[in-house]
Amino acid sequence: MSSTLQERIAEVSRRIERACAKGGRKATEVRIIAVTKYVSPEMTAAVLASGLTDIGENRWQNAERKWEALGSQGVWHFIGHLQTNKVKDIIGKFQYIHSLDRLSLARELQRKAEAAGVDVNVFLQVNISGEESKFGLNPEAVPDFLREISGFNRLKIVGLMTMAPHEEDPELTRPVFRGLRELRDKLNGMGLTPEPLTELSMGMSNDFEVAIEEGATWVRLGTVLVGHEEES
Repeated sequence: MSSTLQERIAEVSRRIERACAKGGRKATEVRIIAVTKYVSPEMTAAVLASGLTDIGENRWQNAERKWEALGSQGVWHFIGHLQTNKVKDIIGKFQYIHSLDRLSLARELQRKAEAAGVDVNVFLQVNISGEESKFGLNPEAVPDFLREISGFNRLKIVGLMTMAPHEEDPELTRPVFRGLRELRDKLNGMGLTPEPLTELSMGMSNDFEVAIEEGATWVRLGTVLVGHEEES
């Protein structure tokens, strides 16, 4: 990419501020996760040195080298589909997991977190769009799922995550993001969690402004922020 990392961060920050103004929100309500899954440890180090603190990875195989070099420097978010047999690799390393979507995974997260003596901040992944190609709980299944995992004391459910279809016109993603916010508000009204769900992890490089207008508190930005440099 021709622009520098600092220039891209500044431009993304301006776009976030504009989206917040349009949605009647404060820019401080939105946090950036720099998605580094396609870039090298060197670029990941540059991201952390730039002042961004939150790093997003979706596979332990890609993240391992970066985490070993840089894990103490940032807050690490696991944002991809998490296989149950990979939980052992990420517990105690990733402070946030954005993709809890089934009971077997919740059980393994609880078991490994208990053994490690750590708590984990977790987002429930919800398939708002209904696309068969996407992971996530059916929206109607979320209340019962929350009841089932209510005794899992090592999992702190902080909010919901979703992925919208990739659209040429980002405006077409608005119903998905609005649906996640409305679901969160409905769940809070039902009082199913010890603390209200405050977080919405939604919006990527193509559609983050629409997501912010609809209430995103975390946006997951890769290409628009760090580029698509392949690991060497």
